[in-house]
Amino acid sequence: MPGLGTVANCAAIVSGALLGVLFKRGLPEKWQQTMMSGIALCIVLIGVQMALKTNNIIIVIFSIALGSIAGEIVDIEKWMTRLGEKMGAKLGGGDVGVAARIAEGFVSASILFCSGAMAIVGSIQDGLAADHTTLFAKATLDGLIALILSANVGVGVLLSAASVGIYQGSLTLLASVVGALLTDAMLLEITAAGGVMIMAIGTNMLHITKIRIGNMLPGMVFAAVLTKIFL
Repeated sequence: MPGLGTVANCAAIVSGALLGVLFKRGLPEKWQQTMMSGIALCIVLIGVQMALKTNNIIIVIFSIALGSIAGEIVDIEKWMTRLGEKMGAKLGGGDVGVAARIAEGFVSASILFCSGAMAIVGSIQDGLAADHTTLFAKATLDGLIALILSANVGVGVLLSAASVGIYQGSLTLLASVVGALLTDAMLLEITAAGGVMIMAIGTNMLHITKIRIGNMLPGMVFAAVLTKIFL
């Protein structure tokens, strides 16, 4: 059944996040801080590995630059943050600090789970051939990351399941068109651009930077377009 992979992925994120929130209650504050730093470093490593897959760093540079301009014009991060804050306000009982923390977890986790070739390739396979293998593997990975991440940044990670459902579900529905357009070269550059954004999530979590990563998301679209034109 097409779409089953995305359903499994969303369920894994929700389950992992709920377990992480429960697990958090039994952890001392300094343990949580150390775990958060460790996870942030691992996220940076994941981003580096993805970014190094590029065959043309110039395409990645221009993709991030052009994508950032487009994202700033639309201000994607603002809309994502507002959505997260609205959800956070309901879950946080009106506490502004809690709402902001939930929004941060929602935005970071949404970008982390939606960036990368697995989401794109898996959704296309799911839509074209009802092949759920890639998305089942991604579900396992995302569930584990959600567990650890939510133990550090809270319930906002759980809300990212909605982003994953909409994003991957849309790709699955459009698979007949998207699948015919994407090439292996395009997927590599999309992965590399996504890797740069994932590195930024890690450095933000370490409080080294405060990058508006959501406004870089169009960079993955530009990576595909530029690869199609120049490679």
